[in-house]
Amino acid sequence: MAEKNKCERRMIEMRAVENDENKMLIEGYAITFEQPATHEYGGRKFTETIKRGALDKTDMKDVPMRYNHNDNVMIMARTRNKSLRLVVDEKGLKVEADLIDTQSNRDIYKAIQEGLIDKMSFAFTVADKGDKWSFGGKETTREVTDIAKLWDVSCVDTPFYDSTSIYARSLELLDSEKRRLDSLREAAILKQKIIVKGKI
Repeated sequence: MAEKNKCERRMIEMRAVENDENKMLIEGYAITFEQPATHEYGGRKFTETIKRGALDKTDMKDVPMRYNHNDNVMIMARTRNKSLRLVVDEKGLKVEADLIDTQSNRDIYKAIQEGLIDKMSFAFTVADKGDKWSFGGKETTREVTDIAKLWDVSCVDTPFYDSTSIYARSLELLDSEKRRLDSLREAAILKQKIIVKGKI
C-alpha cells in the first residue's frame, strides 16, 4: 500500500483544438484505463496500470489548471467555473480546457500551437488501500484502483516532467512499499523465532 495522502504526478499528452470562435481550447486524456505504463529505472522494471473504476469516488470538485504546477502563476482554467472540464468516459479521464483570455494564457496557448509545449501533468493522491503492489524477480507492478483526489492539471515545459521523472514518485513509493513488506517479513520471522524459543 502506498503512503497515504502522498501527492503523485503523471504526464499526459495535450493539443490545441482548432475552433471557429477563436477560443483558446486545449484537450487531452489525463488517464487511460487498463493501459499498462512500463518504465525502467535503475535496472528495475516498473509497470503501473490505472484500473477502470479508479475514478468512481475521486474528488474532482475544484480542480485548477496551472502552468508548471506553480501556485504563484494565475490559474489558467478551473472546474469550479466550468472553464476546465474533466470527463470520465470508457477510455479514461478526458481533460478539456477553455483558457481565460489573459496575456500569459495567450503566450502559453501560442507555445502549445507551435508544439513547444505539448505535455500536461496531473497531481493526485491514492486512497487508503487504493492500490495493489506485486514484487516479482525482475518486475514490480502496481494497480491503482481508487484515486482519492485530483489536485490539479498543469501545462509543463521543464525537463523535470520528462518520461523518466514522471515515475520518480511511484518508484519512491515502490521503495517505501518494499521496505514496509521487508519489515513485516522480518517481524514475522522474529515472532516465529520467539515462539519456537519459548517452546524449547
